[in-house]
Amino acid sequence: MRLSSSQRQFLLQATQEYATNLHLAEEYLATRGLSVEEGRQFHLGVVATPLPSHESYAGRLSIPYITPTGVVDIRFRSILHQEPKYMGIPGAKTTMFNAQAVLVSGDFICVTEGEIDCITTVVKTGYPAVGIPGANNWKSFYTKILDDFETVIVLADGDNPGLEFGKKVSRELGNVSIIQMPEGHDVNSIVIKEGKEWLSDRIRRCVHK
Repeated sequence: MRLSSSQRQFLLQATQEYATNLHLAEEYLATRGLSVEEGRQFHLGVVATPLPSHESYAGRLSIPYITPTGVVDIRFRSILHQEPKYMGIPGAKTTMFNAQAVLVSGDFICVTEGEIDCITTVVKTGYPAVGIPGANNWKSFYTKILDDFETVIVLADGDNPGLEFGKKVSRELGNVSIIQMPEGHDVNSIVIKEGKEWLSDRIRRCVHK
């Protein structure tokens, strides 16, 4: 479903308003090894005063999906142990997180499972990345978007669904390298445990092999 101009304007307004409250998520971001300043690079925010229809997202981290045409979606992540962990806007079309990275990357790009892993990859290694919101949300048209890269590096979670995600992308693209995280880890948790060089080194090896 194509967004109307008023819908796009509302998403932009929400993104800008919630971003002013990101300092309220400082403690949560710290548990993920991220600073408020790093979160601001991706226009993250906190729903302190919900806009109309956003009341159910109160107290959550807002994660805008920004494309070259503007804000196309916002996902809301629990930071106070609310359930469910993630909430989305009803009827929103699933897309890539940090999609604009495709336009400014060089010969390679990383693909992560989830937004926090994407943010971690970009701010800790400096390498370009896009995020897929869950291993089951890969869309076939992403193949066309990523096919022109010499190398697509899938940073797969350290579990069976993560490995299957990597294999699925590999079957659809002929230019894939898979880096699977150690068992029980994702990109964010392994960077917290082992440091950013652990990830940077492995990405470098894929690029320069």
